[in-house]
Amino acid sequence: MRSGLLHVRSFIGLVNPVLNPLVVQSELGRIFQLLKCPMATYSVEERGAPNSTEYRVYLRNESGPISPLHDIPLLADSCKKIFNMVVEIPRWTNAKMEINLKEVLNPIKQDVKKGKLRYVANCFPHHGYIWNYGAFPQTWENPDVLDEATGCKGDNDPVDVLEIGYRVAKRGEVIKVKVLGAVALIDEGETDWKIITIDVNDPLAEQMKDIADVEKHYPGLLKATIEWFKVYKIPDGKPENQFAFNGEAKNREFAHKVVDEVHKFWQSLVKKESEAGGISCANVTVQDSPFKIDYKDAEDIVSKSPALEEAKPTDPSVVDKWHYVHLK
Repeated sequence: MRSGLLHVRSFIGLVNPVLNPLVVQSELGRIFQLLKCPMATYSVEERGAPNSTEYRVYLRNESGPISPLHDIPLLADSCKKIFNMVVEIPRWTNAKMEINLKEVLNPIKQDVKKGKLRYVANCFPHHGYIWNYGAFPQTWENPDVLDEATGCKGDNDPVDVLEIGYRVAKRGEVIKVKVLGAVALIDEGETDWKIITIDVNDPLAEQMKDIADVEKHYPGLLKATIEWFKVYKIPDGKPENQFAFNGEAKNREFAHKVVDEVHKFWQSLVKKESEAGGISCANVTVQDSPFKIDYKDAEDIVSKSPALEEAKPTDPSVVDKWHYVHLK
């Protein structure tokens, strides 16, 4: 609060005495509104050793540990349609990190397949993930509901988000993004929407209004995105992934409708109106949720996990290897 008051005093001290009083009143009203409804800030707490099965990234707000799935609002600014994105995987990295749905507080952890930590393959010329990759909080692709657009049911995860701005984000970071469009991956028969976004603080953000602007300002990125998702599982012996709409990217308006729908599915989940199917719905902020817990309980959960340790070494033959994959 003190920093906000200094902001007000600084503004008053700089105002020209002959300035239109309506302008002063408007600006002061904006500042006091910010003081009344300050923007939430989030931090991360790492536990265990990175590159191990014990590694976890917990998120916290000013009061204590939270669930990145349930306790971060979907919208950072409802008037401007600005969304909160939880970054799971920074661009150019390979570790397949994800919000863990089954553990209490849904920490970010590395996916494990057949007892081994999962790293996405480098499929030439793509190294690791080619965007900041993450999810929208308070969303859920319902596996019991048929998506009318794709004809396939949801994949039981929060909706995936690709952030295309220039900055490499950090694991667990919560960034504010604007939606530009969406592509519909069909992953083993399930709908797996990928929402294309840009950080609102990116230098090009103001020029990015819709999906057509992606090709204009980032020529080749949409094509590379479709190619990346088609080939990234081939080195693991799996077939080429498929897309609905022949890989065509849908526009901003269409993407907003997708996000609205998966948000409603989440609401039914956290209110116990839908079957959770093993998803932990424990949260500390959703007032009408039967799964709400106290911050003290949340602190106890985090404290029982292993303390942060030095990172384990990775296997260069897995992480640094290049795969040369050709689509048919």
